[in-house]
Amino acid sequence: MSDALNYLVKARPDAMGGYFKFLKEAGQHLDPKTRDLISVITKVAVQTEPGFRQYLSRALRDGCTANEILDALLMAFPVLGLAKIVWATEILLDMDIPEFRPEMLDETPRWHDVAALEQVPVGQTSYFDSDGRSVFVYRSDAELHVYDSRCPHQVTNIPELSLENQKLTCPKHQWAFDIESGECVEKGNRPLKRFESKVEGARLLAYW
Repeated sequence: MSDALNYLVKARPDAMGGYFKFLKEAGQHLDPKTRDLISVITKVAVQTEPGFRQYLSRALRDGCTANEILDALLMAFPVLGLAKIVWATEILLDMDIPEFRPEMLDETPRWHDVAALEQVPVGQTSYFDSDGRSVFVYRSDAELHVYDSRCPHQVTNIPELSLENQKLTCPKHQWAFDIESGECVEKGNRPLKRFESKVEGARLLAYW
């Protein structure tokens, strides 16, 4: 939610509470993915870029695939028109989300080689690029945590230099995360996306 909406919720809780209650109840018979896709389309219809980025991120988080989102936009062509679909696509290209790259649209999830285990020091956080995706890897004595470098807020790619000690801060809206747990500790309320991982033949693999 934007800072402006947060302000209105605090300044006029009764009025804004009713508005959000209406939105929630209006979609109560829809599954989360369908609600998310409709929300994405509405933000494209009114060309609200922050809202589009926010609901796009939510759709991906709730399990919508890049292909499903693209299909939803194209199915709404009679209402949106080409100009608005191109507008949304330009934002997608600017966000550079790995899932939307043409070479990845037809791929099914699989195991990806991240690094040699010896490249991941215990008690530290490492940063790697693997098959077009960047990840942060925290290694404790007992576990390996592999996190997507994308902020769960608006899918902004968090650079390696944003890590200070064990705190990772997104430069765009200052959401901050504890890299050991992945939990959001400042500004936001959603954790980093953690990928399933395993070690095979002294190599660290992650699944996405």
